[in-house]
Amino acid sequence: MTAFRYLTAGESHGPALTMVVEGVPAGLGLTEDQIAADLGRRQGGYGRGRRQQIETDRARITAGVRHGLTIGSPIALWLENADHQNANWQVRMAVGAVDEEQERVTLLRPGHADLTGTQKYGFDDVRPILERSSARETAARVAVGAIARALLAEIGVEIHSHTVAIGEVQADSPEDSGEIDWAAVDASPVRVVDSDAEARMIAAIDATKEDLDTLGGVFEVRASGVPIGLGSHVQWDRKLDGQIAQAFMSINAVKGVEIGNGFVSAARPGSEAHDEILPADRWQRGPWDRATNRAGGLEGGMTNGQDVVVRAALKPIATVPRRLPTADLATGKEATSFYERSDVCVVPAGGVIGEAMLAISLAGAALEKFGGDHVAELRRNCRAFLDTVGPQGRGE
Repeated sequence: MTAFRYLTAGESHGPALTMVVEGVPAGLGLTEDQIAADLGRRQGGYGRGRRQQIETDRARITAGVRHGLTIGSPIALWLENADHQNANWQVRMAVGAVDEEQERVTLLRPGHADLTGTQKYGFDDVRPILERSSARETAARVAVGAIARALLAEIGVEIHSHTVAIGEVQADSPEDSGEIDWAAVDASPVRVVDSDAEARMIAAIDATKEDLDTLGGVFEVRASGVPIGLGSHVQWDRKLDGQIAQAFMSINAVKGVEIGNGFVSAARPGSEAHDEILPADRWQRGPWDRATNRAGGLEGGMTNGQDVVVRAALKPIATVPRRLPTADLATGKEATSFYERSDVCVVPAGGVIGEAMLAISLAGAALEKFGGDHVAELRRNCRAFLDTVGPQGRGE
């Protein structure tokens, strides 16, 4: 069985984003409406810019699904960029050669891939770099993540997210995921649990917009129902927490990732940093229950049966309306960066993207552990393994 893997292709203002997903077993119920639900959530959130008003993201399934069920072959998705219909973009991003000379973008934007990309690939124009490095590509990953989410649901895994902080405004967050009203989180303009913090976050975004600036923050993603034993300790690249960290760090503007109480635990003694393993007479949530979940559901590179909890820090996005000092790519002389358009704050959307990346990571680990060419086989294999989980005595 091939592990869950995917590729995306496309540019921000090109005709479309294209995704190919491999490794999904046959028999999984999948519709375009399921994928559209997550794409819509990604487009929401207070602080988003005009691009989200132009696009109505809906991915077309063009291969790998028949009569609403996956057939075991690669799944292909096509997500049109509505903004490409603008005549200017059809010329600027034309696949074929164009007659008229195109204006080059040479004003480098700090915090973007502009300088490093042009130097690496030998371009005298920033456009080829900024089009692919754009956060528009994350729409493709959210579409792929929706497929991974549907697969994980077959073995009882659910994934949610919420905003922890925007700028200096910190939300109060309950320790136990069972205390979070996830429907209320999605209804919040900033996707936050704490209603008091919501108003202050909105005010902070408004003030930042007025100041022609951008604002970052922190989001948290939680996966519940994750079976024990996904991932492995035997090689560095098989450790699931390492795979998850890499997946989250690949999200545009993410500059920090922690699993569980990662950064808080760094300041505590070991006796206060780990999770007590409860004896059987105190188990409430199944075999090998814990008193706390400071580890965030992963120990030794493997899931331990607790919720997987991941937090990511998003820097303020680099497309700043207040143009920043920079240098010109063509001349090296002093200049100010150019500004096309941008969001003010993407933290609420970042959580939805984080859900997709965690779903993709866990789906790959689940397929590696349980296998199966049909979802019914995947479910059976998972149940059979879980039946073996518990004290390993030999009749003593």
